[in-house]
Amino acid sequence: MVFNSDIFLFAFLPVVFALFWLLREKQARYILLTVSGYIFYGYWDWRFCFLMLFSSLVSFGSGLMIQRAQDQKTKRAWMIGTICVDLALLGFFKYYNFFAESLHAVAPAFAPPLLNIILPIGISFYTFHTISYVVDVAAGRVRATSNIFEYLTYVSLFSQLVAGPIVRFRQIEADLERIDKPPQTDQMALGVGFFAVGLIKKVVIADTIARMVDPMLANHENLSMLGAWMAALGYTFQLYFDFSGYSDMAVGLGYLFGIRIPQNFNAPYKALGIGDFWRRWHISLSSWLRDYLYISLGGNRKGPTRTNINLIIVMLLGGLWHGANWTFVIWGAYHGVLLVIDRALQPWLTRWPPLLYRWSTFLLVIVGWVFFRSESLPMALDWLGKMVGVGTGTGDIPQTLMVMCVLCFVAVNTLPETWDIRFPKTVRWAPVYALGLFLAYLFMNGANSTFLYYQF
Repeated sequence: MVFNSDIFLFAFLPVVFALFWLLREKQARYILLTVSGYIFYGYWDWRFCFLMLFSSLVSFGSGLMIQRAQDQKTKRAWMIGTICVDLALLGFFKYYNFFAESLHAVAPAFAPPLLNIILPIGISFYTFHTISYVVDVAAGRVRATSNIFEYLTYVSLFSQLVAGPIVRFRQIEADLERIDKPPQTDQMALGVGFFAVGLIKKVVIADTIARMVDPMLANHENLSMLGAWMAALGYTFQLYFDFSGYSDMAVGLGYLFGIRIPQNFNAPYKALGIGDFWRRWHISLSSWLRDYLYISLGGNRKGPTRTNINLIIVMLLGGLWHGANWTFVIWGAYHGVLLVIDRALQPWLTRWPPLLYRWSTFLLVIVGWVFFRSESLPMALDWLGKMVGVGTGTGDIPQTLMVMCVLCFVAVNTLPETWDIRFPKTVRWAPVYALGLFLAYLFMNGANSTFLYYQF
């Protein structure tokens, strides 16, 4: 089920919302949100609900065992065991065929057979949820909950289940503990405001650009040099407005149920440097990788050389997390190397005029998105080649795409992020919010397009 579908907007959400506020008991609300999360997830393929339930029960039980353990060695054993289970599930469903195909290419005699595996949507996200939980319990940053439905609510919360943001238990624990509180009109207003802005970003901007960029890339062999750049620029804006739109809608849904979902974007295309870009783009993922991987590897505590190696390892794994394809690995390595260069040249780069530094960063990000969007390495190399004038064709460029790219460029450089908007919280603004939602729905024109991050 997707947020911009009719069944979600006119059936699922109104029913869950009404039942939630009719119920008064904390446990009843936990159960309702858990059941609704599994219905939301199972609408795609009910069989994979059992996989999510298994992963949730393992980490819930492990959290209790870690909490009760008397020594650090036992806690660590439970934590590592749970992480191994989670990563084994993720590795099998997401990466088995990738590694089998790669091994077939270099050593066919030793390659395992390819399997007909369906990738469960959201597995990358809820796996990171469960891992962060057991690590935080083992580190003493959070106490393990003994309420199974509170924990299942955390993992299966439909607002952030299949495409993030990656929310840690400790970030919403306080709201989960107070989930039986009465409705608050200011949070309701914020919820509708965030949801409306997110829906407009998705259906009015991202989907419009996608309808022009996708056909161009389906025939990338015919791209002209300008067409290659326009396709790259268009996808740069499509991805941002699609994913930040989804994140805004997730935040809005959280507010509607009294749960504050953390910020996931902070004007990333205004970044000064690649390091700054990763502090603004998909904040929940980059901070997760920093806290649970980069610091575990030693962070910057073991000297400059080890710091650079750690940065590249983290970005390589971050790239691979996005998908089982060498294009994602190269995209991750590209950003890892850029981070190393950015750190080394900081004293010099910070003396640049801010606008030059910002747009240089933006240009490097656009080039990276070519690998991120390409379906294969040959496609990425062909696309990049055309961007520098190699093997160019004569494909048409929609004039509307050029106009959209100019408007988006102005918007991302001048307009505030959704989190910087001061949404009016009084009831008299309700018709304005309703009108925004209505216009966005009309713009959808019956198209229930999925979000780009569903595939990750």
